[in-house]
Amino acid sequence: MTDKDLIKLALEAREKAYVPYSNFKVGAALLAKDGTVFTGCNVESASYSPTTCGERTALLKAVSEGYREFDTIAVVGSLEKISFPCGVCRQFLREFGLEIRVIVATSADNYQVRLLKDLLPDSFGPEDLV
Repeated sequence: MTDKDLIKLALEAREKAYVPYSNFKVGAALLAKDGTVFTGCNVESASYSPTTCGERTALLKAVSEGYREFDTIAVVGSLEKISFPCGVCRQFLREFGLEIRVIVATSADNYQVRLLKDLLPDSFGPEDLV
């Protein structure tokens, strides 16, 4: 699976977003180490706090299917300006490793790639529990 393929899946997931309050759609495509892809979109709630981001939706789908090892996540928010995962999503991804590649894109031709450890330096993870 190429980065562009993953971005296209994130763009498709973005169109399924339920965003009646912010009108800010986010789609994500999470690539497991075995090649399986899980997609997710953001789902808003009138009371705001139960709102779930696209990245976490994809990760929750994967974990609920027994997956724990991930390679890459592609995230598409705005189609005009690159949108990075929020702090909560970064911490949620952190649970599964610092080496996850994070692709942020507006399209399959306009994207950046970072490692999660660069987006969440000095993070707290499972190995920090005593």
